[in-house]
Amino acid sequence: MKLTLYYAPMTCALVPFVTLTEARADFDIENVNSRSAQLRTPEFLKVNPKHKVPVLVIDGEPLTENIAIQIWIARQYPAASLLPAEPRAQIKAISLMAWFSSAIHPHLTPNARPENYCDLPGSAESVKRMGNKLLFEDLALGDELLAGREWFCDHFTAVDAYFFWCFRRALSFKLDLAQFNNCIAHFERMRQRASVQRVEAHEKAVQAAFARAA
Repeated sequence: MKLTLYYAPMTCALVPFVTLTEARADFDIENVNSRSAQLRTPEFLKVNPKHKVPVLVIDGEPLTENIAIQIWIARQYPAASLLPAEPRAQIKAISLMAWFSSAIHPHLTPNARPENYCDLPGSAESVKRMGNKLLFEDLALGDELLAGREWFCDHFTAVDAYFFWCFRRALSFKLDLAQFNNCIAHFERMRQRASVQRVEAHEKAVQAAFARAA
């Protein structure tokens, strides 16, 4: 089986990079510069007409959307225990990832692209402020869910990889997240994992290469 992950620095393509690494999968990486027009080139649109990463190409067949990719990886590599085995716990884990995808991720985006939400002149700061109000409500709930525990489930799963990206992205916007002690502790635990260290090293190298090419 041939796997190729389309990856861009700082994006949620980090999540399958981490989980594929945790699963000890053999996969290639196709680096994409999301800050250029590369996501809208004819070549990339053939891979994903939604012009987004991640894309996991499985024997030539593209699979998009992070939740679907995480479920596929977990099923393909069951020994990695990337989702809980017990059915009710597994559904709860998928529900958490759906929340990250449908709420936390969109509440992060106004910090990067406020113009996607309102094109009125001078509206950017208001859009960011309202987005961050919702984001902080999300993170407060995440903090409660992590109280007294290391991981969202009984052990490390794809849920943790996804939340790590969410919190990491929030930190990249220089937001004051000091009140979310449990989220911070989870973030630091994640950064100790070899899979995360691998993707962060890769990200640094790719960003440097893109900067040289600019």
